[in-house]
Amino acid sequence: MSRIPWERRQPRRPVGGLAGAGVEDFGQKCRRLRTLTELLIIDEADRLKTTGLEQVRDYFDRHQIGVILIGMPGIEKRLARYPQLYSRIGFAHEYRPLTPDELTAVLTNRLPAAADTPDGGIAHATAIATIVRITAGNFRLVDRLTTQIERIQSLNDIPTLTPELVDAAREALLIGH
Repeated sequence: MSRIPWERRQPRRPVGGLAGAGVEDFGQKCRRLRTLTELLIIDEADRLKTTGLEQVRDYFDRHQIGVILIGMPGIEKRLARYPQLYSRIGFAHEYRPLTPDELTAVLTNRLPAAADTPDGGIAHATAIATIVRITAGNFRLVDRLTTQIERIQSLNDIPTLTPELVDAAREALLIGH
């Protein structure tokens, strides 16, 4: 069997649907895809019973995937009681509430100010500050409250964010003062 020089083995048409791409481009794409890691993300993992945790461990062992367990504070201590699973944990991270500056940035992105408000955006800034105060950086509460605000805005055709709108959303969700 004779060996064909590499240049002659390259296809003359695009490979893998990449216009103008040659074998090298396709090979780089394949290598990059092989480096991606599939993730199994389990929220409220602290609610799993021993059997569920054992199934997660078994699945991790049988498949080349990453596993992220999300749970309430103290989940790491509970998992430490299962050495077969705990030995596979790379690290634990506890998320803190968002700082007021971080939360203001998130809220400004999710609830942008209207372009032409008569008060120059003071009501919007006050409403953002009210959300920061009410939620104290709890991201789940921020998400629930902003979803309710957007719902009220949509139903009542209210284009601007005001402190009154934030209060109405807070009361609808039964969030304390």
